Amino acid sequence: MTEQRKPWVVGVSGASGTPYPAAVIRALFDAGESVDLIVSRAARLTILDETGISFRDAHWKDDLAAWLGRPLDGADVAFWPAGDLAAGPSSGSYQVKGMLVVPASTAACAGIAIGLSKDLLQRAAEVNLKEHRPVVMVPRETPVTRSHLEHLIALHDAGAVVLPASPGFYSAGAAATAQQLVDFVAGKVLDVAGVPHSLFTRWSGELGHSR
Repeated sequence: MTEQRKPWVVGVSGASGTPYPAAVIRALFDAGESVDLIVSRAARLTILDETGISFRDAHWKDDLAAWLGRPLDGADVAFWPAGDLAAGPSSGSYQVKGMLVVPASTAACAGIAIGLSKDLLQRAAEVNLKEHRPVVMVPRETPVTRSHLEHLIALHDAGAVVLPASPGFYSAGAAATAQQLVDFVAGKVLDVAGVPHSLFTRWSGELGHSR
């Protein structure tokens, strides 16, 4: 019997911070994981603004490779349009390991917290919560309002891990590059998902050990 495919769903919402999901997806591929990708309509605008790359349904493989900065050779990846509410990840019977929402906009957090199911990204996250699978939400926006905090608490209470895009500096020091800071956050996401990676140097208990 052929082993059933069981991917991680990666949802990219419209908040600024497109380097974060790119780093997460690359690391998932490096770990040999399968990925089901959902890119919201707002995220397409953010990707275009921050990278100059248009993310198009009909050319998603080429556009994803350009965004990740590497070919997709050998990568197990599927793409689901955000408007496709009949897609696999919209159902709890579709087997996945969990979902990573990176970055998680305030709108996505609110929609998932109240069960809005506005698009496939929100629906897939709600499905994974109800099925008690791992869900990681990576909010980036700052400062936050009371309503945003309330939605994050609701997500936490529903079983999601709320993991703000707050990089640590102990792995690279004050001279850390932007990519090192991005990789730190991506690595924390993969830690929660239980996926091995080498994106950052871990704290060893020794001051100055990483320098």
